[in-house]
Amino acid sequence: MSFITTLMGGADGQFKPDSLTPMQKITLRFVVVGLAYYGFAVIEGMIMRLYHLGPLPTVSKSQYFAILTAHPLVGIFGSTYSIVFGAFLFLVPFLMKKPLWSPRLANATLVLIAVGTFTFWAAGFVSHYAPLYTLYWPLPADFSQFSVPGGTVFILGIALVMAGTVCFVVNVFATIAHTPAGWERQPRLKLLGSALGFGGARSLVAKDKREHLVPLPVAAIARGTVDTALNAGIILFTGVLILVYMVAALAGVDLRHSAIDALLYKNWFWWGLDLIADGLVLIFVAGAWYLLATLITGKKLFMENVARAALLVELVVSWTVWSHHLLSDQAQPGVLKVVSGEMVTAFELITQGLAFFITLVTLWSARPLKMTNELRFLLGGLLGFGLAVPAGILQADVGLNRILHNTQWVVGPHVHVAVLVGLTMTLYSAIYLLFPILTNGAKLYSQKLATFHFWAHLLGGIGMGAFMGMAGLRGMLRRTLYWNGEFSPYMIGAAVCGALLLLAFLAFFANIVMSVGVKGALGIFMPAKLATDELVPAKS
Repeated sequence: MSFITTLMGGADGQFKPDSLTPMQKITLRFVVVGLAYYGFAVIEGMIMRLYHLGPLPTVSKSQYFAILTAHPLVGIFGSTYSIVFGAFLFLVPFLMKKPLWSPRLANATLVLIAVGTFTFWAAGFVSHYAPLYTLYWPLPADFSQFSVPGGTVFILGIALVMAGTVCFVVNVFATIAHTPAGWERQPRLKLLGSALGFGGARSLVAKDKREHLVPLPVAAIARGTVDTALNAGIILFTGVLILVYMVAALAGVDLRHSAIDALLYKNWFWWGLDLIADGLVLIFVAGAWYLLATLITGKKLFMENVARAALLVELVVSWTVWSHHLLSDQAQPGVLKVVSGEMVTAFELITQGLAFFITLVTLWSARPLKMTNELRFLLGGLLGFGLAVPAGILQADVGLNRILHNTQWVVGPHVHVAVLVGLTMTLYSAIYLLFPILTNGAKLYSQKLATFHFWAHLLGGIGMGAFMGMAGLRGMLRRTLYWNGEFSPYMIGAAVCGALLLLAFLAFFANIVMSVGVKGALGIFMPAKLATDELVPAKS
């Protein structure tokens, strides 16, 4: 088969978008949009890596800081939210063996997130809106730091993303609890209770073992969605608060010195933001590990009831660890620093360690296993969190935090290794596993490209985090440029590793496009022709 034929028709010519169910198309749309934004975030990351080595002729300082502001949000909302939400809107009905509650709401979720992400990114690109701490405002600030009109549009983009998130939350819980037309009425409250983990906690102590109404991965999705809902509410409220300040500024009214308690605001903001970082991510990832381990091995999950109970504990822990972001804030009460910032944060080593242990034992029990793409990337994701979680725990020490706070260590070994290696490789594992299911058996174009994708991404992600961490240990602050050459060796190393990440993504993207063809990729966005009673995805 010629290159042009393959590119237009797919690796084996079998992928036909018209044969897909509506749910398969919806999920693939989410994945395509998420991967596009991921590629965008990687390119922005490379621009920033190069800018640390010296000024670029086409990027001003204000533009650099605008990229720095939008970059993590594009990665989190535009990429990760799109891929995760798409996968979960497929998996919840797939595992529950019932239709999705509302495909229209699913499409609305995708549109709101995609448009919202582009809106806040474009606002930053055009206006150079760069408050540095993303939404860490309206604490008294100089309006000359950024464009108020640009900031207004930026926050409106965030609001669109949060509206899409609310649509996702409603769809997930409604799918779990609702009774499809023509079905025998299902116990709504019992289904929700099982999804939130009450049955798992009870099964650890009860003598009579009852069958769980909700599969474990769905329970993990439901519990992570609780944090998603809380975060959406907090960020929406914060966005409205910021808009009040900005709209007032546009009207000529200065509210910067109004009565808002700075410490209360910071605790509120970090509590909401930490629901993503330490709650939503860890719970969703643990659930993904469990699902991938059982699908890869074909075996029941080891210590399933303990896993269910641990997810419920992690949900509560995720609500109480935010103070580790404020360990260096002199006004923060000491009791919050010690209890929330140190003790509860350290407990995440136990909850995440349990998920790590349960997943590995499940895989070990099925040996020998073929080293498939999904298994390889799952192990990479486990390694990523095995490195990043302890790095975060080190930061959550009052003494070490004095040294590590606001340095490249925070965004290197902790944030980037957790997101790029831990989270992203777990998502890649899910994509490789679900690819033949979502495309009705389409074959991957090149295993060599998939192997290159794995090693380049793994080495690039860990290497970049390591070089950034070494610079941080030597005093390199984040959100700060050093063009005197002091940290250039580390930034060159980080840039080389960043280039590996970019090459890894390009290899993966080319592999997928060659597998389904350009027509196939475009056909995903065409309306499905099947009836609404065919919304339940076919079993693998």
